[in-house]
This record gives sequence, C-alpha cells and structure tokens, in this order.
Amino acid sequence: IVDQEVHRLPMRKEMERCRLAVQQALTGKKAAVISGGYPGLYGMAGPILEMLGERELPVVIIPGVTAAVSAAAALGAPLMNDFADISLSDLLTPWPVVERRLQACAAGDLVAVLYNPQSKKRREQIVKAVRIFLKHRAETTPVGLVRNSERAAEEVILTSLKKMLEHHIDMFTTVIIGNSQTFIRGRHMITPRGYRSRGVKFNAPTFKLKKEVTS
Repeated sequence: IVDQEVHRLPMRKEMERCRLAVQQALTGKKAAVISGGYPGLYGMAGPILEMLGERELPVVIIPGVTAAVSAAAALGAPLMNDFADISLSDLLTPWPVVERRLQACAAGDLVAVLYNPQSKKRREQIVKAVRIFLKHRAETTPVGLVRNSERAAEEVILTSLKKMLEHHIDMFTTVIIGNSQTFIRGRHMITPRGYRSRGVKFNAPTFKLKKEVTS
C-alpha cells in the first residue's frame, strides 16, 4: 500500500475500525475497511451500515469468498442442498440462542457449516454441538474439517460425526457436518442435490474413439 493512510487495529476492535472509517469518510476521504471472506457474513459490512444510520454516504460492498464456500470446494460438494451457517462463538450471540439454532439445524436435516468452532479458552461449545447433532443423525454422518482454507498450510480431513472431536479443531477450522444423504466417495464429501429422486441416472457416459486414418 503506497501513499495511503493505514490504520491497524487488533482483534475485538471491530467497532473502533468502523467508527474510524465513518469519521474519515465524513471528512470527504475515501475509506476502505478490510474484512476477511465475504464482508456481509460475520464481517464488517453490517456494522458499517448500522453505524452510518441515516447518513447519505455511498457504500460499496465488494463480495469475497467466505470460509463455507472455500471449505466446501476443498471437500468436494457438501453444500449441494440446503445448509445453515452457524457461529459457535458466544461473544456476540448468547449461547442459548446458538444452541437453539443448532437444534433446529440438526432436526431439520440441514447440512451445517460451523464457524469459530473452538478457541484455546472455549472448547465446550463444539462438544455440545456434536451432542446435539448425534441426537438427530447417525454416528457415521460424514464431517469435513478444513483448516486454513485456501492458504498455503491448508489441511483437509474427512471424518465422521462420532470421531470428529478426535481431530485438531481451532478458530482457523471450518466444520461441515453432512445431512442424512451426505456420503463420502474417495476424497470427496458429497451431498446429493436430489436428481436421483427424479429418476436421473448418473451412469458415466462411454465413448468410442474413432481410429485415426492415415495415408
């Protein structure tokens, strides 16, 4: 970044970042707030718009790739049907609310994408989440763990609902819990879209190569 005024604030200073950006914009400057992934999903777009209130300032939200999408791509096609994004962090959302959402997701047979699954000081939420899903889904339900998605140190693990807690999970991990139809084939986690129920056959096409005629 050349010839630009840059302000760096630590974690948990999100509102201060937003306030600073709005203040700069109100003076006539062009202000940009950097937000990982898609800024409209657990990102900075919401706080900025809320803070602006009725002020008539133009805002451009640039879409990005959220962890759910990048993790799904690493796993195969686990989000081909309905799914829910749920953050296990209770910093901004009370745990009873998070728990009700987990129960609704599990009971509704939605694929679940869990953000912020576990930190150094907070492990009990992921344990409780697994218990909730085990009440509604088989122990063998496929689970995908993607750590450092789209980064150089990316790790991809295919496991099951019963065994997922045996693996390392932290704040850099995105957890995808399959639904009752999700399966694992080779290195891929797949949730059917529903074409088979409409009679569509997935037999691989066969082709006969024509022999090349040379004179």
